[in-house]
Amino acid sequence: MTTTDLAPLADRVAAPADVPVPTGTDGLTWRPLTRDDVPAVTRLLTAVEEADATPYRTSAEEVDEEFDGDWKDHARDTLAGVDADGVIRAYARVNQPPGDLRVVRAFLDGAVDPQWRGRGIGRQVLAWQQARGRQLLAASGKELPARLAVFTDDGAEATVRLLRASGFTPARFYAEMRRPLDVELPAVEVPDGLSIVPWSAELDEQVRLAHNEAFADHWGSEPRTAEDWSQGRSMFAPTWSFVALDDSTGDVAGYLMSGRYEHDWPVIGYKAGYTDLLGVRRAWRGRRLAPALLATVMAAYQADGMDYAELGVDTANQSGAHRLYEGLGYAVFHSSTLFSIEL
Repeated sequence: MTTTDLAPLADRVAAPADVPVPTGTDGLTWRPLTRDDVPAVTRLLTAVEEADATPYRTSAEEVDEEFDGDWKDHARDTLAGVDADGVIRAYARVNQPPGDLRVVRAFLDGAVDPQWRGRGIGRQVLAWQQARGRQLLAASGKELPARLAVFTDDGAEATVRLLRASGFTPARFYAEMRRPLDVELPAVEVPDGLSIVPWSAELDEQVRLAHNEAFADHWGSEPRTAEDWSQGRSMFAPTWSFVALDDSTGDVAGYLMSGRYEHDWPVIGYKAGYTDLLGVRRAWRGRRLAPALLATVMAAYQADGMDYAELGVDTANQSGAHRLYEGLGYAVFHSSTLFSIEL
């Protein structure tokens, strides 16, 4: 189906005039989130992640950076349920990234305190998110396929049941993979005519453009604007990030960006370097550049005393990334799913 075959965006998303604020929620009062709520939201997420036994924890820095981005309207796109003691027991966010060119997306994110589950609060919060998400999709004015999207860990069974009951279906499956660094690292030569250099701020804009090109054929990926690209870097590890350059032209052929999530280490019981982004532009594919970048970063992780190298992968990635990682010694240890309503 092409965009010319689609019904008008406004008809497809059916955005409501008003967003239904939850009612009858055992005394919770509802208001938007502000940056002052970062400690409270962090505590709530820790409680949720402990209850769901997830192999990570969300840090205050990561919660705080969700307030970055001039395109976000926190007064209308966030919600907090506060009890009589002033404690946040539930929250919700909706984000519609500004750079979408192929599918216009609204990402829904939220949580309910485990002690307050089973009272119908999550159902009402999700209804609020869907309504606000549809409003944001309609307001984008982009006559494109549209999507309401929610990422959830596969172990969060209550969330999975709620999403299915609310009309969401699994759209994509993701695996977290890790490789021990106390065994021999893969010996992968850098392809002829290319050099792998440390990431630098001077190269960052070229890396952004390379990323947009490299991921243009990946399901669910959309171009990152300069502002969007610069956000979400509270855990960015520059010394674990690398860029592959073409020796003859200086063009960026590929890149690897890492994060250092030290707050996860006590939870998982080991120290790890995490590969957040890995990409190779089409003109340089088929030369084993991705394995060379991974071998380079594994050596950097190992030199800094890390026990494991970790990364995440779309299990249906058409580039064969899952097989590539397995061939380098990575194995799956956790999984998650993107649920969506396609509009």
